[in-house]
Amino acid sequence: MRARGRLALILALLVVHLALHGLWRLARLSSPWPRLFLRRTAWAAGVDVRIEGRPLSRDALYVANHLSWLDIVIIAGATGSRFIAKDEVRDTPGLGWLAGLNDTVYVARTERGKVHEQAERVRTALVEGKPVTLFPEGGTGPGTCVGPFRASLLAALLPPQPGIRLQPLALDFGSETRAIAWPDENGTGAEVMRILAMPGRRRVVLRFLAPIDPAAMPDRKQLTTAAREEICTALGESAPLAV
Repeated sequence: MRARGRLALILALLVVHLALHGLWRLARLSSPWPRLFLRRTAWAAGVDVRIEGRPLSRDALYVANHLSWLDIVIIAGATGSRFIAKDEVRDTPGLGWLAGLNDTVYVARTERGKVHEQAERVRTALVEGKPVTLFPEGGTGPGTCVGPFRASLLAALLPPQPGIRLQPLALDFGSETRAIAWPDENGTGAEVMRILAMPGRRRVVLRFLAPIDPAAMPDRKQLTTAAREEICTALGESAPLAV
Protein backbone atom coordinates (compact mmCIF):
# COMPACT_ATOMS: atom_id res chain seq x y z
CA MET A 1 0.00 0.00 0.00
CA ARG A 2 2.85 2.39 0.82
CA ALA A 3 4.51 1.76 -2.54
CA ARG A 4 1.25 2.24 -4.43
CA GLY A 5 0.51 5.47 -2.58
CA ARG A 6 3.95 6.90 -3.34
CA LEU A 7 3.71 5.78 -6.96
CA ALA A 8 0.31 7.45 -7.31
CA LEU A 9 1.77 10.69 -5.92
CA ILE A 10 4.69 10.54 -8.38
CA LEU A 11 2.31 9.97 -11.30
CA ALA A 12 0.20 12.94 -10.19
CA LEU A 13 3.34 15.08 -10.01
CA LEU A 14 4.26 13.89 -13.50
CA VAL A 15 0.91 14.94 -14.99
CA VAL A 16 1.05 18.42 -13.42
CA HIS A 17 4.69 19.07 -14.30
CA LEU A 18 4.31 17.79 -17.86
CA ALA A 19 1.42 20.18 -18.46
CA LEU A 20 3.45 23.10 -17.12
CA HIS A 21 6.51 22.01 -19.11
CA GLY A 22 4.39 21.95 -22.27
CA LEU A 23 3.14 25.49 -21.64
CA TRP A 24 6.69 26.77 -21.12
CA ARG A 25 7.83 25.08 -24.33
CA LEU A 26 4.93 26.55 -26.29
CA ALA A 27 5.98 29.98 -25.04
CA ARG A 28 9.58 29.13 -26.02
CA LEU A 29 10.75 29.69 -22.47
CA SER A 30 13.42 27.75 -20.61
CA SER A 31 11.44 25.18 -18.60
CA PRO A 32 12.27 24.58 -14.92
CA TRP A 33 9.65 21.85 -14.63
CA PRO A 34 11.63 18.65 -15.42
CA ARG A 35 14.13 19.49 -12.68
CA LEU A 36 11.37 20.44 -10.22
CA PHE A 37 9.53 17.21 -11.03
CA LEU A 38 12.62 15.14 -10.27
CA ARG A 39 13.31 17.03 -7.05
CA ARG A 40 9.73 16.47 -5.86
CA THR A 41 9.85 12.84 -6.99
CA ALA A 42 12.80 12.23 -4.65
CA TRP A 43 10.75 13.71 -1.81
CA ALA A 44 7.70 11.65 -2.76
CA ALA A 45 9.87 8.51 -2.75
CA GLY A 46 10.78 9.17 0.88
CA VAL A 47 14.20 10.78 0.42
CA ASP A 48 15.42 14.02 1.98
CA VAL A 49 18.42 15.50 0.17
CA ARG A 50 21.22 17.53 1.70
CA ILE A 51 24.03 19.11 -0.31
CA GLU A 52 27.55 19.59 0.99
CA GLY A 53 30.16 21.47 -1.00
CA ARG A 54 29.55 23.62 -4.03
CA PRO A 55 28.37 21.91 -7.23
CA LEU A 56 29.69 23.42 -10.43
CA SER A 57 26.63 24.79 -12.22
CA ARG A 58 28.03 24.33 -15.74
CA ASP A 59 30.99 23.03 -17.76
CA ALA A 60 31.33 20.04 -15.43
CA LEU A 61 31.48 16.26 -15.56
CA TYR A 62 30.22 14.92 -12.24
CA VAL A 63 31.72 11.50 -11.48
CA ALA A 64 29.71 9.64 -8.84
CA ASN A 65 29.29 6.32 -7.08
CA HIS A 66 26.07 4.52 -7.97
CA LEU A 67 23.66 2.57 -5.73
CA SER A 68 20.10 2.90 -7.00
CA TRP A 69 17.73 4.32 -9.61
CA LEU A 70 17.10 6.97 -6.95
CA ASP A 71 20.57 8.41 -7.62
CA ILE A 72 19.47 9.81 -10.97
CA VAL A 73 16.32 11.40 -9.55
CA ILE A 74 18.27 12.89 -6.63
CA ILE A 75 21.20 14.32 -8.61
CA ALA A 76 19.04 15.67 -11.44
CA GLY A 77 16.62 17.29 -9.01
CA ALA A 78 19.45 18.89 -7.05
CA THR A 79 21.59 20.09 -9.97
CA GLY A 80 19.73 19.87 -13.28
CA SER A 81 22.45 17.54 -14.57
CA ARG A 82 22.18 15.44 -17.69
CA PHE A 83 23.23 11.78 -17.48
CA ILE A 84 25.18 9.24 -19.47
CA ALA A 85 23.13 6.08 -19.93
CA LYS A 86 23.27 2.81 -21.84
CA ASP A 87 21.54 2.76 -25.23
CA GLU A 88 18.89 0.31 -24.04
CA VAL A 89 17.48 2.89 -21.63
CA ARG A 90 16.23 4.85 -24.65
CA ASP A 91 14.01 1.91 -25.68
CA THR A 92 12.64 1.17 -22.18
CA PRO A 93 8.93 2.10 -22.08
CA GLY A 94 8.31 5.15 -19.90
CA LEU A 95 11.88 5.38 -18.63
CA GLY A 96 13.29 6.16 -22.07
CA TRP A 97 10.77 8.94 -22.58
CA LEU A 98 11.57 10.50 -19.19
CA ALA A 99 15.30 10.20 -19.88
CA GLY A 100 14.76 12.07 -23.13
CA LEU A 101 13.11 14.95 -21.27
CA ASN A 102 16.35 15.30 -19.31
CA ASP A 103 18.55 15.34 -22.45
CA THR A 104 20.24 12.03 -21.58
CA VAL A 105 23.48 11.23 -23.42
CA TYR A 106 23.31 7.63 -24.72
CA VAL A 107 26.33 5.39 -25.21
CA ALA A 108 26.80 1.72 -26.11
CA ARG A 109 28.92 0.67 -23.13
CA THR A 110 29.34 -2.91 -24.36
CA GLU A 111 30.84 -1.90 -27.74
CA ARG A 112 34.48 -1.41 -26.82
CA GLY A 113 35.43 -0.67 -30.41
CA LYS A 114 33.35 2.51 -30.29
CA VAL A 115 34.87 4.01 -27.13
CA HIS A 116 36.30 7.00 -29.01
CA GLU A 117 32.93 7.71 -30.66
CA GLN A 118 31.15 7.45 -27.29
CA ALA A 119 33.67 9.74 -25.60
CA GLU A 120 33.15 12.29 -28.38
CA ARG A 121 29.41 12.19 -27.71
CA VAL A 122 30.04 13.03 -24.06
CA ARG A 123 32.56 15.71 -25.04
CA THR A 124 29.95 17.37 -27.26
CA ALA A 125 27.45 17.35 -24.40
CA LEU A 126 29.95 18.97 -22.05
CA VAL A 127 30.60 21.95 -24.32
CA GLU A 128 26.87 22.68 -24.35
CA GLY A 129 27.33 23.92 -20.79
CA LYS A 130 24.89 21.89 -18.69
CA PRO A 131 26.58 19.54 -16.17
CA VAL A 132 26.78 15.87 -17.17
CA THR A 133 26.87 12.98 -14.67
CA LEU A 134 28.80 9.75 -15.22
CA PHE A 135 28.58 6.62 -13.06
CA PRO A 136 31.95 5.04 -13.93
CA GLU A 137 31.27 1.81 -12.02
CA GLY A 138 29.16 0.88 -15.06
CA GLY A 139 26.25 -0.18 -12.84
CA THR A 140 24.99 -0.04 -9.28
CA GLY A 141 27.32 -1.15 -6.49
CA PRO A 142 26.52 -3.63 -3.68
CA GLY A 143 26.38 -0.96 -1.00
CA THR A 144 29.44 -2.33 0.81
CA CYS A 145 32.16 -0.47 -1.10
CA VAL A 146 32.73 1.67 -4.18
CA GLY A 147 33.48 -0.62 -7.12
CA PRO A 148 36.26 -0.19 -9.68
CA PHE A 149 35.84 2.78 -12.00
CA ARG A 150 36.05 2.39 -15.79
CA ALA A 151 38.29 4.98 -17.36
CA SER A 152 37.03 4.85 -20.96
CA LEU A 153 34.50 7.71 -21.00
CA LEU A 154 36.79 10.07 -19.10
CA ALA A 155 38.57 10.36 -22.44
CA ALA A 156 35.86 12.98 -23.08
CA LEU A 157 37.93 15.36 -20.94
CA LEU A 158 41.06 14.94 -23.04
CA PRO A 159 42.61 16.86 -24.59
CA PRO A 160 41.45 19.41 -21.98
CA GLN A 161 38.85 21.96 -23.06
CA PRO A 162 38.96 25.47 -21.56
CA GLY A 163 36.84 25.71 -18.43
CA ILE A 164 35.68 22.05 -18.34
CA ARG A 165 36.28 20.39 -14.95
CA LEU A 166 35.76 16.97 -13.41
CA GLN A 167 33.93 17.10 -10.08
CA PRO A 168 33.83 13.96 -7.90
CA LEU A 169 30.45 13.45 -6.23
CA ALA A 170 29.92 11.11 -3.27
CA LEU A 171 26.37 9.89 -2.64
CA ASP A 172 26.11 8.96 1.02
CA PHE A 173 23.00 7.19 2.35
CA GLY A 174 24.74 6.57 5.68
CA SER A 175 23.52 3.53 7.62
CA GLU A 176 20.92 2.76 4.92
CA THR A 177 23.45 2.36 2.12
CA ARG A 178 23.16 -1.43 1.94
CA ALA A 179 19.36 -1.30 2.12
CA ILE A 180 19.19 1.19 -0.76
CA ALA A 181 21.63 -0.71 -3.02
CA TRP A 182 20.00 -2.42 -6.00
CA PRO A 183 20.13 -6.25 -5.66
CA ASP A 184 21.37 -7.93 -8.85
CA GLU A 185 18.38 -10.26 -8.98
CA ASN A 186 15.76 -7.48 -9.09
CA GLY A 187 14.34 -6.16 -12.34
CA THR A 188 13.58 -2.46 -12.75
CA GLY A 189 9.88 -2.67 -11.86
CA ALA A 190 10.48 -4.81 -8.78
CA GLU A 191 13.26 -2.52 -7.60
CA VAL A 192 11.16 0.63 -8.01
CA MET A 193 8.40 -0.90 -5.90
CA ARG A 194 10.87 -2.22 -3.30
CA ILE A 195 12.30 1.26 -2.72
CA LEU A 196 8.88 2.91 -2.67
CA ALA A 197 7.66 0.37 -0.10
CA MET A 198 10.43 1.13 2.40
CA PRO A 199 8.96 2.55 5.63
CA GLY A 200 9.75 6.02 6.94
CA ARG A 201 12.09 8.52 5.33
CA ARG A 202 15.81 8.42 4.65
CA ARG A 203 18.45 11.06 4.08
CA VAL A 204 21.10 11.22 1.40
CA VAL A 205 24.01 13.61 1.47
CA LEU A 206 25.42 14.75 -1.88
CA ARG A 207 29.06 15.65 -1.24
CA PHE A 208 30.41 17.74 -4.10
CA LEU A 209 34.17 17.47 -3.78
CA ALA A 210 36.96 19.72 -5.02
CA PRO A 211 36.92 19.97 -8.85
CA ILE A 212 39.84 18.49 -10.79
CA ASP A 213 41.31 20.36 -13.75
CA PRO A 214 42.06 17.82 -16.52
CA ALA A 215 44.90 20.09 -17.71
CA ALA A 216 46.74 19.27 -14.48
CA MET A 217 46.26 15.51 -14.94
CA PRO A 218 46.13 14.79 -18.68
CA ASP A 219 45.69 11.01 -18.46
CA ARG A 220 42.28 9.36 -18.21
CA LYS A 221 43.47 6.61 -15.85
CA GLN A 222 45.01 9.17 -13.50
CA LEU A 223 41.79 11.18 -13.60
CA THR A 224 39.74 8.07 -12.87
CA THR A 225 41.94 7.00 -9.97
CA ALA A 226 41.98 10.51 -8.47
CA ALA A 227 38.18 10.82 -8.67
CA ARG A 228 37.60 7.40 -7.11
CA GLU A 229 40.05 8.03 -4.28
CA GLU A 230 38.32 11.33 -3.45
CA ILE A 231 34.92 9.62 -3.34
CA CYS A 232 36.23 6.71 -1.23
CA THR A 233 37.78 9.17 1.24
CA ALA A 234 34.52 11.14 1.48
CA LEU A 235 32.63 7.90 2.21
CA GLY A 236 35.20 6.70 4.75
CA GLU A 237 36.62 3.93 2.56
CA SER A 238 40.39 3.64 2.79
CA ALA A 239 41.34 0.87 0.36
CA PRO A 240 41.06 1.95 -3.30
CA LEU A 241 40.55 -0.85 -5.81
CA ALA A 242 42.57 -1.16 -8.98
CA VAL A 243 41.00 0.57 -11.99
